Amino acid sequence: MPLHTSRRLLLSTAAATLAAPSLSRAQGLASRPIRLIVPFSPGGSTDVHMRVFADAATRRFGQTVMVENRPGASGSLGLLSMRSTAPDGLNLTTLPVTAIRSMLMTGDINADPTADSGPILHLTGYLIGVVVRREAPWQTWQEFLDYAKANPDKVNYGTAGAASTAFIGMERIARSQGIKWTHVPYRGVGENVQALMSGQVDCAVDSSGWAPMVEDGSFRLLVTWGAERPRRFSQAPTLRETGIDLVYNSPYGLVGPRGMSPEIVTALHDGMKDALHDPQHRAILDRLDMPLLYKNTADYTAFLAQTVTEEREAVQTLGLRAR
Repeated sequence: MPLHTSRRLLLSTAAATLAAPSLSRAQGLASRPIRLIVPFSPGGSTDVHMRVFADAATRRFGQTVMVENRPGASGSLGLLSMRSTAPDGLNLTTLPVTAIRSMLMTGDINADPTADSGPILHLTGYLIGVVVRREAPWQTWQEFLDYAKANPDKVNYGTAGAASTAFIGMERIARSQGIKWTHVPYRGVGENVQALMSGQVDCAVDSSGWAPMVEDGSFRLLVTWGAERPRRFSQAPTLRETGIDLVYNSPYGLVGPRGMSPEIVTALHDGMKDALHDPQHRAILDRLDMPLLYKNTADYTAFLAQTVTEEREAVQTLGLRAR
């Protein structure tokens, strides 16, 4: 490449980089750091994912996007905090479906848990799987189900919370298979994995924070809950392949507080969409076996309304209440 062409390309790239924060500020987004609440514990799939995403967004906006962990309450603490933050675009949170479900379980079943939030865009979902220790006697998902059916209340399974998608799925499986087992909720995938490693539970049902232990042989992956087998773990069947017609990927997106101006929402959406497609961010999605599930602001708003309706029906059908 000629020297003058190379220099011109370098200058144009630098100019584009500098234009990004100027554009966002011109649209009303202040230049102070953006706080991004991750309502799960450090080290889990969501935390790992969102830290890489925050780095990509920092490069896009030219201002720091800081991750703040607030684990507990089934991922609803981020959404709850949006009620009291200023609508200036500097306070955001990931909104997992578990937060919606938890708030329906603990509050007015006819309320809309997302009423105090402003949708920005939808991001991705999880790879959920059931893992056991390598010394466990079950080599397959069917063997595990057969044992649980023959031994009521003797199998303990861990999840990341009482309103987690893993819990909902396991309870629906139990009902369909005539099984009685015991749920043990933890505050996140990190605690859940540690509980399995120490033998406190017979299996962990969670997002792919268990992946390193499966790859090094410490855990055995019995089944995954997506529509297709994940590329990295193609040895494990999906629920559908085992005859259980359920698919769960627990999708999530980004929201801020209600009342953000259209200019701020647009600035956030456009910058975060760029970060979503950043090569480093795409790489972490691949590593975590998480699909890219982008939805723009309008589509994500409609999706949240549909999700609230579906989760309300699930809570009522399963008779779920906070304990």
